[in-house]
Amino acid sequence: MDTFKLRVARPTRSIEQVVRFYRDGLGFSVLGGFEDHDGFDGVMLGHPGAPYHLEFTVEHGHEAPRSPSEDNLLVFYVPDRAQWEAWVRRMVAAGFSAVPSRNPYWDMRGKTFEDPDGYRVVLEQAEWRA
Repeated sequence: MDTFKLRVARPTRSIEQVVRFYRDGLGFSVLGGFEDHDGFDGVMLGHPGAPYHLEFTVEHGHEAPRSPSEDNLLVFYVPDRAQWEAWVRRMVAAGFSAVPSRNPYWDMRGKTFEDPDGYRVVLEQAEWRA
């Protein structure tokens, strides 16, 4: 079976601020980007070699809306406690504070952070069991 890859793409109000959140806070790398491609600027962020990355775009002359709810989540399952604690420390050191999750389930073993557009990222200290 082929390995599938996932790109999550969405607009942002500020590429600079969103890059700071995902790069400096979560340790993502800038994998690529583009300027003025049919009226859009964009950046791709992820972990090199991972089967996923995030794309953020700004459309010239258009302001993207904030997240439609506090329950729009990206959840990262981090089974190793030391690695999870390092991710949380990195977010705090980059100037981002944890926020209470809309769904209290995520607060039991995780920390939730809100990006500059109001979208939330959960760092869940658990193994994902599909």
